[in-house]
Amino acid sequence: MADGNTIGLVNGNLGQILNFLAAAGGLGTAAMGLVDTTKVFGGGPSNFGFGYIETALEPFLAPLGAKSAHFGKSEVLQTMRANWLNGVAKADQKAKTKSLIHLGLTKGNAARLATAAGVDAAKLVSLVQKTASGVQPTQDEVNVLGQFDAVLSAVLDTAYERGDQKYRNASKCLAMVVATILGAVGGWIVFGGGSSYFGTSNFALSALVGFVATPLAPIAKDLATSLQAAVSAASTLKR
Repeated sequence: MADGNTIGLVNGNLGQILNFLAAAGGLGTAAMGLVDTTKVFGGGPSNFGFGYIETALEPFLAPLGAKSAHFGKSEVLQTMRANWLNGVAKADQKAKTKSLIHLGLTKGNAARLATAAGVDAAKLVSLVQKTASGVQPTQDEVNVLGQFDAVLSAVLDTAYERGDQKYRNASKCLAMVVATILGAVGGWIVFGGGSSYFGTSNFALSALVGFVATPLAPIAKDLATSLQAAVSAASTLKR
């Protein structure tokens, strides 16, 4: 059976840990909220990752030209960027981008697009010409279009997944920096200002809380509940 002093010590330490988790979770949530509000300035962190998408799709966008009778490269990029900044579902973004590239496929750029996808250029050009003339294409020409779609879909998948990964990682990193600064400033307010604060353990602790706040924020509540349950179960077993 555990004595009262041991149980009291455990409960006291648990209370400090729970306070730490609550503070870190709240700080992390606040930091992520602050980072999110910067989207009002030209999209802010939402711009992270789009450059990778633009670069990956350049071989398919360049043949469209700056302007065209339909959607040229600049119009496609504007549409892609608008959907990316607005957080449209990735599946919808990829489908729209694929449709716009199809829309820009003409007799003049079919050969370059075929080269970008690594498919038979002559057959793709023939397919586009026959489609424009209302002539039924051959099965081989239809198969080439299927190959073109398969390659384009693979490029889109890679581009958007890598772009989304970069966006998420960069946003979390930015939120961690903001949380660390907020933690240090909060400690300066709580423990008293002055230049001496930055060389104390209070500054180190405050900065540490800010540093771990962002990764802890999504799990802080569940972690606190689990700790409480574990300590309660351990205390019951020792009695």
